[in-house]
Amino acid sequence: MSTHSCNHSTPHTHAAEASHSHGNAPLRNYLVGVILFIAALLVPQLVVKDFLYTAAILLAGYHIIWEGIEDTIKDTRKSRHFKPNVHLLMTLAAFGSVLIGNFNEAALLILIFAGAHFLEEYAEGQSRKEITNLLKLNPTEARLVKADGSIEKIAAEQVKKGDRLQVLPGDQIATDGKILSGISSINEASINGESVPREKTVGDEVFGSTINGNGTFMMEVTKDSSETVFAKILSVVESAQNNQSKTETRIKKIEPLYVTTVLILVPLFILTAPFLFGWDWSTSFYRGLVMMISASPCALAASAVPASLSAISNLAKRGILFKGSSYLANMGQTKVAAFDKTGTLTIGQPQVTDVFFAEETTEAHRQEWVSLILAMEKQANHPLAAAIVEHFEKQEKAQALELSVNNQIGSGLTAVVEGKTYRIGKPAATFAHSSFAEQRETLEQSGKTVVVFSVDDQPVGLIALMDLPNPQSKAVIDELQQSGIRTVMITGDSQAAGQAIGDQLGVDQVAANVLPENKAQIIQQLQNEYGQTVMVGDGINDAPALVQADIGFAMGEGSDVAIEVGDAVIMKNDLTRFTYALKTAKKLDRIIWQNIFFSMFIVALLIVLNLLGKMNIGLGVFAHEGSTLLVLFNSLRMLAPMSETVAHTSKK
Repeated sequence: MSTHSCNHSTPHTHAAEASHSHGNAPLRNYLVGVILFIAALLVPQLVVKDFLYTAAILLAGYHIIWEGIEDTIKDTRKSRHFKPNVHLLMTLAAFGSVLIGNFNEAALLILIFAGAHFLEEYAEGQSRKEITNLLKLNPTEARLVKADGSIEKIAAEQVKKGDRLQVLPGDQIATDGKILSGISSINEASINGESVPREKTVGDEVFGSTINGNGTFMMEVTKDSSETVFAKILSVVESAQNNQSKTETRIKKIEPLYVTTVLILVPLFILTAPFLFGWDWSTSFYRGLVMMISASPCALAASAVPASLSAISNLAKRGILFKGSSYLANMGQTKVAAFDKTGTLTIGQPQVTDVFFAEETTEAHRQEWVSLILAMEKQANHPLAAAIVEHFEKQEKAQALELSVNNQIGSGLTAVVEGKTYRIGKPAATFAHSSFAEQRETLEQSGKTVVVFSVDDQPVGLIALMDLPNPQSKAVIDELQQSGIRTVMITGDSQAAGQAIGDQLGVDQVAANVLPENKAQIIQQLQNEYGQTVMVGDGINDAPALVQADIGFAMGEGSDVAIEVGDAVIMKNDLTRFTYALKTAKKLDRIIWQNIFFSMFIVALLIVLNLLGKMNIGLGVFAHEGSTLLVLFNSLRMLAPMSETVAHTSKK
């Protein structure tokens, strides 16, 4: 339970926890120390008072004293130069108070310092809570289907690729795999933050750590437990707790230097104060002790890490994972947000936008042709077929037909019915109807893909398709621009197709006809021209750009590649979570600087009051530790959602 009270800049490793762990003993001893301190206040005899105060110091603060000495020795040996910590300052101050006979103030110093230590530990625990809770979601067992059909419960880590597992209602899925038989709804909140269960059936992917609903199914294991999406999430979380931002690292480096400076200045102050201020040596020594306490950098040390962990926890709860607080802290200084088009700013699948038939087409002919188009496309395997089928099944009343369809690469689908040849494919060089030619040109200029339906080589219908913008994209682009961030869309599509989407969304710049290997060059140009650039993509063909960007923000519905490549990952393709992360980063930046300025102001104030003779040890410790707690509680504000609207949107 014991940790460094003021050394918040470094997350505890297991080794550190082991070396300082005393179970509940420090807290029990602390409470006994408080009782002894109260008893000392009530006892009239001076000798008994001092004895009780001394016992209170040793019981309530032995772990503080021991860690101050032990860690200073350990860190000094490791770095090969004197590297004290703030515990040592408090120990020396308490020892100095005892030397001049102020047993009561020495005891009060230790009690307040140690008490603040436990409160700080609790506050930091709250900031880590959501992240730590992920570990509880790690699957522990699986139902293995053996060769003879019998079921055996085994540990989740024993599951291998190719194994067949039975998943019963309410089970936690042990690892990633594919459904072989059965149907169920699965709660995937642990993977993508989405609270609404997803319907899954034969052939669908399922993920380890997710919770099965009311159905029963059989699955084939496609990944070992160490390779699952959830295992990669845990890896990201571990990185997030150990990767420190520049501010945190700076504070970590400054703290020992700061403490060393205090240890040098305090003796100099004690020696020179009688000559400068006319104090006696006893007053000078006492004021030196108060200065040592006042200048302690506890609040400064707690300025960054608890806030960063709270922010990462807040984001993780909403399916937004950062591989380190450095990326989150840097995100607040974003100047350019560059987006991949397909699947990021757009839905990622083509949809029918326009359907035209020749003007003289009768309703009977229209119904006949729609039925033919549906029947032909249902037998096709080109990417546009599913979109055409979906559109006509929703929008038109079609008759079910069975046709023999010839799929000719380069020319499209052909079917012969009652002596007539029907074709669906690319536009021919010329059109019999000039209106179609004009319509085709207009559609293609707007970035749409045009498919022609013809009868005996005469075009009678046009179908236009396009990968439409994600419903959230426009609002996200507008919000970024209002924040002064330049928006850029990068796409491998034609200039016409890219510009059409760019115009709909209102992005500041469109880079089209860009090959995957050239996307990184675009990012580099943006960095050179505007400054810090964030790249948002799906983490596959955008990998070079994600690596080049100051922060690679991957959107991949929990895909392996997204987690591996991105510095930050949105587990569900929801762009509003990107703006949520940006707002969180900016708030984090504000809170850290608030903490730093406040902590240094308190140190300066206490030192000035001490020089004026308006400060004693008890008041100094109270003000000093109180400021540290205020900094911690200010940091815990990062656990709260940014706003009801954004938080609600992010959970949809």
